[in-house]
Amino acid sequence: MEPQQKQLFEQAGFKCAKCGYYSPLGQGLEINRDFKKVLCKVCNVFAPENNEEFESYICEKVSWQQLETFRKYNVNRASHDIHKHGMITKAKQGNLMARPAYGYNVVDGKLIPNEEAENVRLIFKEFLDGKSLNQISKIYGISVNGIKKILHNFTYIGKIKFANQISQGSHQAIVPIELFNDVQKRFEFLKSKKAVEEK
Repeated sequence: MEPQQKQLFEQAGFKCAKCGYYSPLGQGLEINRDFKKVLCKVCNVFAPENNEEFESYICEKVSWQQLETFRKYNVNRASHDIHKHGMITKAKQGNLMARPAYGYNVVDGKLIPNEEAENVRLIFKEFLDGKSLNQISKIYGISVNGIKKILHNFTYIGKIKFANQISQGSHQAIVPIELFNDVQKRFEFLKSKKAVEEK
């Protein structure tokens, strides 16, 4: 292992930045050539080349256990399309392809709303009512970035998002789709307002 590679692996704790796959000797891990992030071989196969898409990709965490079936077959760039299709098919069938979102537990492989589900509904309502991300962050003890992820997460309307494709999930929604859509509209409004103010 080259010194620079070893240093990056050590900084990452020998874990994949997306799925958390841990390999103390670095086996099965790679350094993404575009962004110098440590990823397992499976996650690196699907990593976007665009910077903004890559950051979003890393934030959408996936459970490493869900990827074991693909890891067994030594996924590489050449087999990218075959394996990606298989994972997309699983997502389209409503299978969980990521770690459970805040407000859900996993029971028998399925997402089940837990006691935090009401907090999720309140977060959506309070943002729509005019509270800022900072205000909501302080109320619930969740980082601003965490609140933002919650408000953009399709899981809460019964959907599964994987590889930038959205499919109908098999789990119970927590947030009405009308509320979710209104929140997205408020984000667009605030984005447009900020752009005008900066001119």
